[in-house]
Amino acid sequence: MSKKVLVLPASPRKGGNSDLLCDQFIRGAEEAGNQAEKIFVNDRTIAYCTGCGVCFNRGNGCSQKDDMDEILDKMIAADVIVMATPVYFYTMNGQMKTLIDRTCARYTEINDKDFYFIVAAAADSKPAMERTLEGFRGFTSCLKGPNEKGVVYGTGAWNVGDIKGSKAMEQAYEMGKGV
Repeated sequence: MSKKVLVLPASPRKGGNSDLLCDQFIRGAEEAGNQAEKIFVNDRTIAYCTGCGVCFNRGNGCSQKDDMDEILDKMIAADVIVMATPVYFYTMNGQMKTLIDRTCARYTEINDKDFYFIVAAAADSKPAMERTLEGFRGFTSCLKGPNEKGVVYGTGAWNVGDIKGSKAMEQAYEMGKGV
């Protein structure tokens, strides 16, 4: 059965290391017969959550009108969500954190999803990436029925393209095929 796969790379660099890993994941997922869509987060207008409470107190969704409404619709409709970030100071970048914060208006509708996380960092240590992954897991722990299916560790990748030819590229492809 074909699944809807939503890939959310938060890198500010198209063709950057985390973005290249996303492309590999997508290639594998599509070859396995799934539908994949990539939304390059940095190309979208997503304002910071202001904590106004309108989404909770009135139940009308977010008071801000930007591209987050469309992204939330796609997250809710997806079977699989891939969240990818470059690692900045051992945590996710601001674009990804902003996206996560803005799910607040409808996060209770993001139910029973498979999640994959992709991280790319200059550091060579997988354990050093755990802080980043804990940020993702903090988000998914607030959802109903999340299923973490895999993590791609793109370590040792500082400059654009450093990830090419790495084990992480093959791992991303294989995880995509396994969707």
